[in-house]
Amino acid sequence: MYATPDQFSAASKASVEAFVGLASTQFAAIERMTTLSLNAGKAAFDDSVGFTRSLLGAKDVQEVVNLNAAVAQPSMEKALAFSRSLYEVSTKTQGEVSKVFEAQAAELNKTVVSLLDKISKNAPAGSDVALAAVKSALAAANTAYDSFTKVAKQATELADANFVAATTAAKESVKRKTSR
Repeated sequence: MYATPDQFSAASKASVEAFVGLASTQFAAIERMTTLSLNAGKAAFDDSVGFTRSLLGAKDVQEVVNLNAAVAQPSMEKALAFSRSLYEVSTKTQGEVSKVFEAQAAELNKTVVSLLDKISKNAPAGSDVALAAVKSALAAANTAYDSFTKVAKQATELADANFVAATTAAKESVKRKTSR
């Protein structure tokens, strides 16, 4: 009925592994975001230098206007691509973190059910009502967790759809403005 040192050791190891997994996921996400940011910064700097050189070589006002119009759409597309990449990294990281938490919740649930089963075998007469109440509360908590998970997934899908729609609208807006 009582937990053995091996059970505590196994639970501790599993918790440490879960923490290490989460930390690794976060560091990988930070690394990807940093790389994206550095590459975007370098590209923006290179583009600015090229644009400045083009402006300095312009012979009249019309050429300056044409250069400004020519740089607007590519710049916006690069900014949108950067935002999309950051969003993809964030979404992927959130999914990985969710998987770890779901696995931990499932393992905790399994452990609690196992513990309740062991307790019920050795419980004194008349404690059936209390054990049934605990099992009922556990089932209700699992149902609430499942509902929350479904709602969170739906919200993520909606946010994804909104992000795609906003990106498309921004691209179309830039195309319309630069084609005038």
